[in-house]
Amino acid sequence: MAGPMLRWCCPVGRWALACIDGGSRYGRGAATGCTSSGKRGQSSVAQQPRITAQKPRKGEHEWAAVVGLEIHAQISSNSKLFSGSQVHFAAPPNSLVSFFDASLPGTLPVLNRRCVEAAVMTGLALNCRINKKSLFDRKHYFYADLPAGYQITQQRLPIAVNGSMVYGVCVGKKRSQVINKTVRVKQIQLEQDSGKSLHDDLRSQTLIDLNRAGVGLLEVVLEPDMSCGEEAATAVRELQLILQALGTSRANMAEGQLRVDANISVHHPGEPLGIRTEVKNLNSARFLAKAIDYEIQRQINELENGGEILNETRSFDYKLGCTVPMRDKEGKQDYRFMPEPNLPPLLLYDAESLPTAADPQQVINIDQIREQLPELPSVTREKLVQRYGMLPEHSFALLNEVGLLEFFQNVIKETRAEPKKVTSWVLNTFLGFLKQQNLAVSESPVTPSALAELLNLLDRKAISSSAAKQVFEELWRSKGKTPAQIVSEKKLELMQDQEALEQLCHAVMEGHPQVVTDVKKGNPRAINKLIGLVRKATLSRADPTVIKEILEKKLSPGDVSGPSARGRTVQP
Repeated sequence: MAGPMLRWCCPVGRWALACIDGGSRYGRGAATGCTSSGKRGQSSVAQQPRITAQKPRKGEHEWAAVVGLEIHAQISSNSKLFSGSQVHFAAPPNSLVSFFDASLPGTLPVLNRRCVEAAVMTGLALNCRINKKSLFDRKHYFYADLPAGYQITQQRLPIAVNGSMVYGVCVGKKRSQVINKTVRVKQIQLEQDSGKSLHDDLRSQTLIDLNRAGVGLLEVVLEPDMSCGEEAATAVRELQLILQALGTSRANMAEGQLRVDANISVHHPGEPLGIRTEVKNLNSARFLAKAIDYEIQRQINELENGGEILNETRSFDYKLGCTVPMRDKEGKQDYRFMPEPNLPPLLLYDAESLPTAADPQQVINIDQIREQLPELPSVTREKLVQRYGMLPEHSFALLNEVGLLEFFQNVIKETRAEPKKVTSWVLNTFLGFLKQQNLAVSESPVTPSALAELLNLLDRKAISSSAAKQVFEELWRSKGKTPAQIVSEKKLELMQDQEALEQLCHAVMEGHPQVVTDVKKGNPRAINKLIGLVRKATLSRADPTVIKEILEKKLSPGDVSGPSARGRTVQP
């Protein structure tokens, strides 16, 4: 039997890879959920228009929720998994469709080398065992956007199995503690995407766009090791960061490049797992968390009211904040899996098994791919904590926003300010402004150089903290201006004349004797009023710390320069 052709598509060039026939069947079980105890009614369910959580009555059983995930990530590749058609988001409908994508009789699949390498790289990053021999299968179902009536996937023997991924969950009242959790990766398989159905309710018709048909996907199946929406959403976000770091997928959920199916069930601890439902096609981490938490509570309430859970597929209505039934859950027998007759087994090699006379362009070497693995997010976070002394949750925040880590590192390179101060400004002020205006880091009007210059002014005490915030706001509004220009225009420089500042403090104390008395009587807050009055007199151009030092000195019992010294005779 002839081997499949393995195309090189990144960026150009095509290479052939010969494979031999053979192989054994390997059954893939559906992902279920994990066990985690929790009392009924305590899950963080967002928006429950149809279900109201009840408080547990004394003596009632606890419930455990079980969550497993199937994640479909679109592979970053110039062409599709089995055809030479280009992959491009938002292209005109049906403009990127080859004869094979449209399932014309007589067309045959040609395997994309880039997609295979992406699957191997992802498997290695997720600590999987890479199968040197994997098989392709046909999964049958009939829908308008699947022209062949089947999908080519890897049901019997996928390309990677038995991995694990560590992700961090923020806990505590202020969400300031990070606890590491591990989720097992059951398998990673290659498969082709279907087309897209566009439902036109106005004209009562459905239009089909086959641009997406045949695009290469990585299906990552996570074992039942999660127990709530937050854990699932955090695990998906970690996987998203890993895929982006590897370059194997852009994993943009808004563009449908990362889609999640969640399998959810509940049971009493110590008892068998309950019947699960599947919530399909979740393309937002926030909606994923909401859908899972809602479904957990719905199942608990259904069981406690004497009902039963159906093994069904549901979808999440984000407007109502609830899951709704779609169809009965299809079992393996419904898909009529069979070996793909046009694709023999895919063979991979490592340094030991690589044939001596093999052309490197004709084979895929697992060890060679392993050597090319980039730094993973977990390693990056660890380095940030060690190098800059930041808190673990801050390292998570820097990586969670696209482009934010690079912005932070560029600021660090150009400023003398302490890393902790830079971290605070980037995560609080800068990120806060971005979120207020719903902007990406790349769309920010403030550049790393501008923020670095501002922090340098603050570091050498040329401006106060409050003045620095005014300068930042002006930088955000006025492109092209430098912090130094803004400081000069608005006269925000700190007062450097110590004697003048002492005279101002003295005048304020003279004018507010009652506040001075309150301070001397032991009211610590009264001094803040004096500081505020002095700052107002200096148009916020004085450093509050310096003002406080001067006031405390003048208010100390041994000082005779304050207002209380008037008329007092100084003894020699």
